[in-house]
Amino acid sequence: MNRIAISYGGHRRAFTLIELLVTIAIIAILASLLLSAFAGAQASSKQASCLQNLRQLGLAYQMYAADNGGKLVPNNSGEIADNQGPFSNPLYWVWGTMKDPSEATNTAFITSGKLFPYATQSATYRCPADTSLSLGMPRVRSYSMNSWVGSRLMQSEQTQFRTFVTEGDLATAPTSSTWILIDESQFTLSDGCFVVTMNNSQPFVRFPADRHGTGYALNFADGHCEVYQFRDPTTFVALNTKKTVQPLNTDWIKLTQVTTSR
Repeated sequence: MNRIAISYGGHRRAFTLIELLVTIAIIAILASLLLSAFAGAQASSKQASCLQNLRQLGLAYQMYAADNGGKLVPNNSGEIADNQGPFSNPLYWVWGTMKDPSEATNTAFITSGKLFPYATQSATYRCPADTSLSLGMPRVRSYSMNSWVGSRLMQSEQTQFRTFVTEGDLATAPTSSTWILIDESQFTLSDGCFVVTMNNSQPFVRFPADRHGTGYALNFADGHCEVYQFRDPTTFVALNTKKTVQPLNTDWIKLTQVTTSR
């Protein structure tokens, strides 16, 4: 058996090669456990920061309504044509599409929005766990607004469900189960409106993010925030293939249940 001699103050003790390998293996295991714990702590910290961002934006959303006679901040839900230009009608809570590199990295599309006077830190609009880039630079926004909030557009197509443009409208629904802002997947994030087709014509037209474990964060009309974890295996298939899911997908159903009401 090979031995490695180590001297301690004139005394020599020989370690076998096996003993040395076992020691190295133990150190490697401990290092792995520490790295895993550190990664978990980092993930938890980013999730907490994301929820704090959404709380801040939710508070800003409430302050806007208080300053504007109970009107909710407008949502850019497709009413403006692309050829009109980004600042032709400075109406909405945020501007810009994250699909356009010139807009995706430009904080002017955040600061020109109606919500910015109430949430004045550009970093608040981006999830800390969002690693998506545009032309090598971080995109400025991760969140989108419920398409049934801040606009009547959805109701013009699906009259059996309610849209919410005033605090009075929200009073007709359970505010603790009506979401306002969502952490959206970088693969579908474009303008500031997250479309939910309550008639199931196209489940997950736009996908929530899966940055927090396997889930996404939302804030609600009453001010609280939650993380919804994906449970349906077909959701992950759809995320990986960039395809839509079937109407019976349980993750889709859960989101629709807190989107609007009849």
